[in-house]
Amino acid sequence: MIRKATTSDFDFIYSLYMHPQVNPFLLYEMMDATEFKPIFEELLSRSVLYIYEDEDTTVGMFKLVPLTYRNTHIAYLGGLAIDPSSAGKGYGIKMLQQIIDYAKEQGFLRIELSVATINEKAIRLYEKVGFVKEGIYRKYTYLKSENRFLDEVIMSWLCEN
Repeated sequence: MIRKATTSDFDFIYSLYMHPQVNPFLLYEMMDATEFKPIFEELLSRSVLYIYEDEDTTVGMFKLVPLTYRNTHIAYLGGLAIDPSSAGKGYGIKMLQQIIDYAKEQGFLRIELSVATINEKAIRLYEKVGFVKEGIYRKYTYLKSENRFLDEVIMSWLCEN
């Protein structure tokens, strides 16, 4: 089940964003909880932060950001992560299928995302649920802590109904 994040999800979301296996593929550098709190509150205020649960267990998170004006049919999917302790159990596919269903219910015809070219596991996962590679953003993400850039694959899922 997917649901909007609430203030009570802070610890889970913070720990996932700052997890050493997850952090290099997400938007924010490593930081302490005090520094992350305003970011979390801003995401909550925009109502774009979601939680994925399996039964009563919190398993993953993502952002689904609607675009505006001539692009109101598009949602940007970002910050998608499964808790590493739950990895390899099929939650990624289940979560993405629910995200697609939810996006369709909200009237979105396109979901787009970017993923590091070196994150081959994530690219394969997105392809399994129907996302297609559209291009490469070169030197798109800068990892300050490692003083290096990552190229990103741009992918999209299109509603064919």
